[in-house]
Amino acid sequence: MKKLILFASAIALSVGVFAQEAQVKKAEDVVKFKELSYDFGKIKQGTPVSHDFAFTNVSSSPVIIESAIASCGCTTPVKPEGAIQKGKDDKITAGFNAANAGPFNKSITIKVAGIDLPLQIHITGEVLTADAYAKYEAAKNKTGR
Repeated sequence: MKKLILFASAIALSVGVFAQEAQVKKAEDVVKFKELSYDFGKIKQGTPVSHDFAFTNVSSSPVIIESAIASCGCTTPVKPEGAIQKGKDDKITAGFNAANAGPFNKSITIKVAGIDLPLQIHITGEVLTADAYAKYEAAKNKTGR
């Protein structure tokens, strides 16, 4: 009889744990981004660039973007202030200051108020020195691309 009670208790506890896991909310459940990554391609060193990550509030109530935190100081996210009403669109602008030459892959972590799990958006590309960028542009113009 003790084994049966112990077994029943273990099952009840397991069901409770699974029920809590099912209630974990993700940012993707309330905001739907048109894209989660953007490739700037080749950009000139020292020239800031930016890209707008558009999203829609797909929840049944207003949402607030609590924070947008970049993985480094060279990336500057700008989030909307205030609540985004259900069904409405908004954007997070990802700015990047191309200080160092070479490829880059940066992330921005988006936290939605009242949601347990944040989401990440990414920017990638390659920073070229002024000379290398001039050669790249000349070759691109020569081929017509």
